[in-house]
Amino acid sequence: MSTSNYSILRLSETLRRTGLSRSKLYSLQSAGEFPQSIKLSRNGSAVGWIESEVHQWIQARIAERDRAA
Repeated sequence: MSTSNYSILRLSETLRRTGLSRSKLYSLQSAGEFPQSIKLSRNGSAVGWIESEVHQWIQARIAERDRAA
């Protein structure tokens, strides 16, 4: 994957796109079931998620639904 095409989503946008609550997102992330966040600065607490990874996670949920149907 080319690094020039990465977009970073902040928490509010990640929650909006997934429909998850903050606590559920972090719970899934801790369990390895949601993409890991990345630190946006070395000394700060700001984090974000790679847009394409969040999109892949959403696509996987859709695929699971379709397999179950």
